[in-house]
Amino acid sequence: MNTEILGRMLLAHNFDISGDIVPALSREEFAQVFQVGLSAYEHLQCRLVNHPHWTVEILFPTNEFSPQQVGKMCAQALAEKRRSPTVEHSPSQQLNADTIPEILVLGGIKTTPPTSDSPDALQPGDWGVDVVETYSGAAFLQAIAWDATIAQKPPDSVFKVELREEK
Repeated sequence: MNTEILGRMLLAHNFDISGDIVPALSREEFAQVFQVGLSAYEHLQCRLVNHPHWTVEILFPTNEFSPQQVGKMCAQALAEKRRSPTVEHSPSQQLNADTIPEILVLGGIKTTPPTSDSPDALQPGDWGVDVVETYSGAAFLQAIAWDATIAQKPPDSVFKVELREEK
């Protein structure tokens, strides 16, 4: 009998950019980025969640994908969304390499008790993941003291994906 263990990842969007340069995404648009962008992977399941902080739930088979691999796929899906012209933007508003933000995907496994009994809240063993769009990944990581935050954590309990467009 093949029992597949599903990992659970909850994504939050941290938009650290001016909406005048890069359009902000609604919760629904943010969820759609991953529902569409990860649809080629038949064993990944994505859905919009009803939670004030978390926006998207991704379920993934842990025997096929590591959390970092899923994080990298998420970064690529968001970058593809940002590179693609959309109906609501005229071609002159299409983002070019100079305006496409750096994307960080910062994940950590929850080891403490849940803060809510909501089924859409982060539970122990789940991955809480911040998907960050920023002008400078290095400055953002410094501002949140990423290195200090993860210094005492086991290496397999956190991950970081950085994606920059070549300019």
